[in-house]
Amino acid sequence: MSQMKHIDNIPSTPGKFKMEKSPYNRLRLHSSLAKLTFWSFVFLGLIFVFFFRSPSTSSPVASDLSRRSLRTYSYGSPGWEKKVIASAKIRSRNGMSVLVTGAAGFVGTHVSAALKRRGDGVVGLDNFNDYYDPSLKRARQELLERSGVYIVEGDINDVTLLKKLFDIVPFTHVMHLAAQAGVRYAMENPSSYVHSNIAGLVSVLEVCKNANPQPAIVWASSSSVYGLNTKVPFSEKDRTDQPASLYAATKKAGEEIAHTYNHIYGLSLTGLRFFTVYGPWGRPDMAYFFFTKDILKGKSIQIFEAANHGTVARDFTYIDDIVKGCLAALDTAEKSTGSGGKKKGPAQLRVYNLGNTSPVPVIDLVSILERLLKVKAKRLMMKLPRNGDVQFTHANISLAQRELGYKPTTDLQTGLKKFVRWYLSFYGNGKKSAQ
Repeated sequence: MSQMKHIDNIPSTPGKFKMEKSPYNRLRLHSSLAKLTFWSFVFLGLIFVFFFRSPSTSSPVASDLSRRSLRTYSYGSPGWEKKVIASAKIRSRNGMSVLVTGAAGFVGTHVSAALKRRGDGVVGLDNFNDYYDPSLKRARQELLERSGVYIVEGDINDVTLLKKLFDIVPFTHVMHLAAQAGVRYAMENPSSYVHSNIAGLVSVLEVCKNANPQPAIVWASSSSVYGLNTKVPFSEKDRTDQPASLYAATKKAGEEIAHTYNHIYGLSLTGLRFFTVYGPWGRPDMAYFFFTKDILKGKSIQIFEAANHGTVARDFTYIDDIVKGCLAALDTAEKSTGSGGKKKGPAQLRVYNLGNTSPVPVIDLVSILERLLKVKAKRLMMKLPRNGDVQFTHANISLAQRELGYKPTTDLQTGLKKFVRWYLSFYGNGKKSAQ
């Protein structure tokens, strides 16, 4: 049985929170030009600080960034171009040709496989950095190659490479999923977030704006943009100017940058705010993943609680549901209206929440894993640290339901069962290291 076999739809547990209706069709990220200008200067300043300093001000962090992301890749040979062209070939009527950045990542792998299964042309791009175990990314790459998806090894900041890909393939769509993920890691290596999530996004948009025709772009924002909001569930119309982490701030900056390129250049842009995605082939830095690893190895796991023993909960969303939302966003994306870097008319600009609408306490997640693994966890209750984590997340998905037909169908019990089955198959009861 193929490990990427499509998961059957299973009814999910209804959410316990009343969802608010979204009264608008076209989302405006900000009505204030002053705010937009302010954010633009702030993050242009960050880019300047991190990337235009003199060599004498270099630091171990900058060196680590260089080691992980700014590698030199070889491309452009006739054989390389043939692989790109073959991978981009559309095999279905009315199919699309999609460049998927971050294709060897968790969501990128699943989205690429789903697009290929339905006959779309898909070319992947990934730099295979070592934020987490690169061997897992290589295993995903092998999986995609068996289904006919070629992943170009390169960095999204390599504008020459991006232009080369657009010269070879007239992509109709870009699924931009490449990013520096993780809330806590931002405290160790902040420059990597500016490099990938801000400078990288600008690099992609610059190439797209000059492409002819311009592609429609769907990109990964994050539920983290809601930051310190206390009103639940989170709606797209809620304020997003209180980020609790640098990661969240860079994703918020991405939304402002998307607004700018839509307004000036006519790029069709759709941002997707993912809520705690989990499932097979997932990220080892996510709690459900390293909880599984540590429980199997008999290690203690740290479970965070808020002040006064308050519950920490997440709107865990199964990967298949996220993929359906991504494909729906691509399918409903309107064409960009610019040409050769010049806008010729108003273009589509959207932002959607993609969540499950059923927040689950993290302590309940652990209980489910204990039952599935048949191992009792060694629980160590800890106070929620001030490192960017928030107490809860909960998505209002009414806008995505109405405009994308988005409807999550997998509850946490069902989704974790599928994840554990994959984990035990891939890592062998924890005997193989999951870094």
